[in-house]
Amino acid sequence: MTLTPQVKAILNQYESDNPGTKTNLARLLNAGKLGGTGKMVILPVDQGFEHGPARSFAANPAAYDPHYHFQLAIEAGLNGYAAPLGMLECGAATFAGEIPLILKCNSSNSLATEKDQAVTGTVADALRLGCAGIGFTIYPGSEYCFDQMEELRELAAEAKSVGLAVIVWSYPRGLALDKKAETAVDVCAYAAHMAALCGAHIIKVKPPTDVVALDACKPVYEKNKVDVATLAARINHVVQSSFAGRRIVIFSGGEHTGTDNLLATIQGIHDGGGFGSIIGRNVFQRPKAEALALLDQIITIFKN
Repeated sequence: MTLTPQVKAILNQYESDNPGTKTNLARLLNAGKLGGTGKMVILPVDQGFEHGPARSFAANPAAYDPHYHFQLAIEAGLNGYAAPLGMLECGAATFAGEIPLILKCNSSNSLATEKDQAVTGTVADALRLGCAGIGFTIYPGSEYCFDQMEELRELAAEAKSVGLAVIVWSYPRGLALDKKAETAVDVCAYAAHMAALCGAHIIKVKPPTDVVALDACKPVYEKNKVDVATLAARINHVVQSSFAGRRIVIFSGGEHTGTDNLLATIQGIHDGGGFGSIIGRNVFQRPKAEALALLDQIITIFKN
């Protein structure tokens, strides 16, 4: 596996990691059509757990089949495919070695009322399935956030000890945060920073809005003239908050939206120095041909 200068520069930022972990980070960065560019697009399919099967897959019934998502990610030339245990177990042997896998190790569901997640996968599972890394969600601001961080600490330490990469979904939620605050630029930047502090190699957050939600932050942003006027500026601030770009930060695709809106968001992520996108519903809820065409457009943006 030849490493480009871009990939070598990224790997050099992970100073404490062993060769196994760096190799798995390189697997993710070298895979697919964006291989070697330092950018990545990953397909995450944990929405069946989070929202239920019909809400996730009825718009495109082919997506009820776990093999469909492996095939979509491979045919699109993506950097990786992330899913909970059962989804990966359905196709890990058939598609072994064709795309780097990420085992999503905790999940919530829409029948629950608490802002928490259950641990549903292990490091041993990830190794058994040939994964390059594990994924884990934390909800900064939730009444369960400290328990989640402690669970992450244990899983991350074990994963790193056996050479796996750690990807953290950092989604602010809690009684002190309304819907606008969950994607506010100051809150997203804080969430990304917390994920970095927890030892994440790759951080997933939502694209931030221009809202500054926290009263303690408003005068700081104003006094220091932190630019939040454009999506590119906000993306840049979130990356800056992740150890000045020493950690890979990728941004979610969010709820299903129109193609123009989605591509505008992707362009903003690219222009702001984001490392890529982790995009699920906006592709797998479309017919396959349309999804592949859209992913090709997204990859083209990140290549330029």
